[in-house]
Amino acid sequence: MAQVVRFYETGGPEVLRFEEVEVGDPGPGEVRLRHVAVGLNYADTYFRNGTYPIPMPNGMGVEAAGIVAAVGEGVSHVAVGDRVTYTGFLNTLGAYSTERLISAAPLIKLPESISFETAAAMTMRGLTSAYLMRRIHDFKPGDSILLHAAAGGVGLIVSQWAKLLGLKVIGTVSSDAKAEVARTHGCDHVINYSHEDVAKRVRELTDNVGVNVVFDSVGQSTFMGSLDSLKRRGLMVCVGTASGPIPAFNPALLAMKGSLFMTRPALADYIADPAEKADLAGELFDLVGSGRIKIEINQHYSLQDAVQAHRDLESRKTTGSSIFVI
Repeated sequence: MAQVVRFYETGGPEVLRFEEVEVGDPGPGEVRLRHVAVGLNYADTYFRNGTYPIPMPNGMGVEAAGIVAAVGEGVSHVAVGDRVTYTGFLNTLGAYSTERLISAAPLIKLPESISFETAAAMTMRGLTSAYLMRRIHDFKPGDSILLHAAAGGVGLIVSQWAKLLGLKVIGTVSSDAKAEVARTHGCDHVINYSHEDVAKRVRELTDNVGVNVVFDSVGQSTFMGSLDSLKRRGLMVCVGTASGPIPAFNPALLAMKGSLFMTRPALADYIADPAEKADLAGELFDLVGSGRIKIEINQHYSLQDAVQAHRDLESRKTTGSSIFVI
């Protein structure tokens, strides 16, 4: 029997249930995967609270790493015994489990240089960071970015990657402890938004010019400050809504604030093409495997602790990446 976390209604962390289920044999195009480590992502809370509507009941989690235990008919790019990782969206729901059936399509083979724990902590965050750094904007050395949630899982990877590209990184955090974490991972300047005006401070740090790009994973509470932090014709990248959805606005606002550009990207659209996914994963694995980017796993949970894990995540108690260890 496999152990899984499921939920039967949307709501707070308390709706998560720890259960045992029979996995069965893989069908055509599927594999049975034995998990070693499972990722905890803020996106998980969006499924749980109904922000991302899905049929009920359902499994929780979209990212994990493990070993292929059995393959179904037609599966050729992975084999029994392969070390793999995966991330996705609706096609990978159910990652909070010790063992599962899953389509073979999202699976990515892991190089020996990447542990299961590291893979579970970084596949979604790392591929997100990869497309933010390599696909969203044509960065040049000396460009500047404002990075919200700089001490979070994506933030720590993006800040390190940005420094490898020669960028100036201004990060925002909610506490002095997180500020120190952000500094040690590449942020040139850190703004504690609990008591500092972000846009005002960004203007001071950029000689009143503003930054080239803002990566905003917070949403509602930071949106206007993010726009006010951009230089003329800068790019606003909305990558999350941790504080709530961005309020409706007239697009003329972008013209009024300097002919700004704005995008709301999704990882799924940057890994839909297998060749592009392979390119992004290859570069990510190379940077992490060589030690040029370090993955910080600062919280470890068991699947039985899923409720507490979600509470910690939503109360901003976590830094870096969090995983469930099987």
